[in-house]
Order: sequence, then structure tokens, then C-alpha cells
Amino acid sequence: MAVGDITMPQMQVVKGIKIGTAEAYVRYPNRRDLVVFELAEGSSVAGIFTQNAFCAAPVQVSKLNLKHSSIRYLVINTGNANAGTGQQGLQNTYATCEELATIANVDSTQILPFSTGVIGEQLPIERLTAGLTPALNILSENAWVDAAHGIMTTDTIPKGASETFVLDDIKYTITGISKGAGMIRPNMATMLGFVATDMPIEQSLLQTLLKETADQSFNRITVDGDTSTNDSCILMATGQAGGLPLKETTDVRYNAFKTVLTRIMKRLAQLIIRDGEGATKFITVHVEGGANTQECCNVAYSIAQSPLVKTAIFAEDPNWGRILCAIGYSDIQNLDVNKIQVWLGDVQLCKDGGAASTYTEEAGAAVMQQKEITIRVDLNRGEASDTVYTCDLSYDYVKINADYRS
Repeated sequence: MAVGDITMPQMQVVKGIKIGTAEAYVRYPNRRDLVVFELAEGSSVAGIFTQNAFCAAPVQVSKLNLKHSSIRYLVINTGNANAGTGQQGLQNTYATCEELATIANVDSTQILPFSTGVIGEQLPIERLTAGLTPALNILSENAWVDAAHGIMTTDTIPKGASETFVLDDIKYTITGISKGAGMIRPNMATMLGFVATDMPIEQSLLQTLLKETADQSFNRITVDGDTSTNDSCILMATGQAGGLPLKETTDVRYNAFKTVLTRIMKRLAQLIIRDGEGATKFITVHVEGGANTQECCNVAYSIAQSPLVKTAIFAEDPNWGRILCAIGYSDIQNLDVNKIQVWLGDVQLCKDGGAASTYTEEAGAAVMQQKEITIRVDLNRGEASDTVYTCDLSYDYVKINADYRS
């Protein structure tokens, strides 16, 4: 069961975006598993992708097409990752793009393909391409929820976020969906994210916005420490709501837009953690007092990915020595452990490198029983801070992944 607030909001229409879905039987019958986005001509598109060297065929093609073409369509399938599939996998990706291009009367390089699911199996290309026309036949501005369902794999909930806001008397929208529940450790995660706005934004600035907001959202989450082969996050700006294009960070509208976009991105990223495979707890790991952001992240990820910490939290056992252990192996040079402070919620566990005199086992256990838990660490060696989001590690995580291909 997903943890905490998992509400799907009213998904606002983004002018210039239409979406269609279909049941293509990519892996399982009788489920929506193919999604097509149609973008208005002239839209700007930015993307970030997995850092895994074994990146999937669709990632390779999307990165190439994004560099050279004006993107008009996205095509996403679930059930099959088309990763570890060699030249045949690339041919199948190109065949998907070419078939969609023929039907939609665009160039195949104007299409970004995405896949998620089982690694190492070839796409059932005939079934997949047969689903393209049915998806295109029902393109709609109001299909965001259908799309959120259509990109799910082991997810138990569809994930969406949407806001409207006004700049220069013009109403704009940002709406997005994500998927992911396991094999999550950015940069980035077995995740897909598709976010769109109808504000006009120049492509280079859109890329900057995506990178900066992803670094505070999708690149600050972990379920199990595994970086996937298929991670992709796409930010689209159709410009169809009108107004002057946003081109510079010095534009007075920039920070206002970025604030809303950051909220959307964080919400979509945190929903992945709330729906982590087998999760029963949502955990925030905040590290402050670092010499720089990187070492704060190193410590935060060391704690967030420790199987011993995560299983202790699942068991509601305040075995806080496991947190100290994870801090100690986080590869921080010249770390003075005698300056380290650690809190579990509002209960101080560790003071100056040892047990806090005020700590009691009962107080720690009370925090552990909460569904949402914050671990806070002060390194006392600088002014930097950062935050990573994770979940506990339960019996169900093992069961889900043991049965993944069945």
C-alpha cells in the first residue's frame, strides 16, 4: 500500500497537448500499456536520461532525436523495457517511430520513444505498432489520468500533479505524470516523467529548468539503490497559452515559473517513494552542516540506501547505531565524528558523536511507529545542506521482485 497523501488531483488541460492510450498487449492482456502524446507544432522539448551505461534502445533514440528535431510526438510502452536487446532492439525502436510517423504524417526523427518493464526481452513489435492507430484515434486534451495508468508497471497508484498560475494576466498550466516504484536510484530511476506547460519557453532555458528542478526532485529519491536502464524525464512547453517567450533567467517571470515547476516535480518524485515497492514508511533524510552539497548528498544517500537502516525502520526498531554506521562509510574525507548530531523526528539520538543524554528507547520507538519519518543529520563542518527521500525495506519488496516476471 502506498504511504500518506497519494491523491490524484484534478489534472488541468495543457493547451497544445493531446494524449491517446491503447491496449496493445505488450506483456499483459486487458490493460492500457501504450500511450501517445501529440505536441503542438513549435513546442519546445527538454529531456534528461539515465546514467546507466546499458541504456535502453528507446533512450538512445530519444537522446538522438531530441538533439536534431522539432518534436511532435512521444510514444511510451510499458511491460517491456527494450533494454539489453542489441541491434534488434534498436531496429524495433526505429520501426515504432517510423510507423507512428507514417500514420501521423511527420518525420520519424520528430518522435521520442520510451519503454519500461522487463529488461532483456524483445518488443512484440507487431502488437505494439498495431496499437498506435487506436491510440491516435482517441487523442484528447483530458487524458492525463489515462496516461498515468498507461505507463504503470509495478506501481500500485497512478501518479500526477497539476497547477494553474497567472503571469502578466495570462493563465498558464503545468501538468505532469510519473511512474516508478522499484529499481529507483537516480541519476535517475526506473522512472518515467512527462511534464508539460502551455507557457512559451525557449528550448535552452527549458533544458536548464528541467535539470535544476530534477536535481531537487527526481535526482533526490531512492527506493533500492538500483539505477535503471530506461530512466527518462521530459519537459514540454507548447507556448499555446500565449504571451512573450521566456528566454532568460533574468526575466521577472522566471522564478515564479520555476517555483511552480519545482513543486510539481517534487510531488511527482515523492509519489514514486510513497509507492515504493512494499513501502510502509515515507522517509526524509536531511543532512545539514556539510562543507558542500555533494557530501551532504553522499551522507543522505548512504543512510537512505542502507538495507540495515531501512529494515530497522520497517520493523519500527530505533536501532540508531545503523544510522551512524551509514554516515561513517559515506566517504567524507576528514569527518570529525565527535561533531555529528543526529535526530529521529524531534528526538535527538546522537550528540557530539555519542548517545544523547536525553534519548530514551521509548521516545525513539514512538517516532518509528509514524508513517512519515525524518532523519536529520548535522555534520557541523560547513553551511551546505540537502535532502533525499526514501522508503523502508519490507518483506513485500522481496516478494514483488521475486515474482516480477511471472
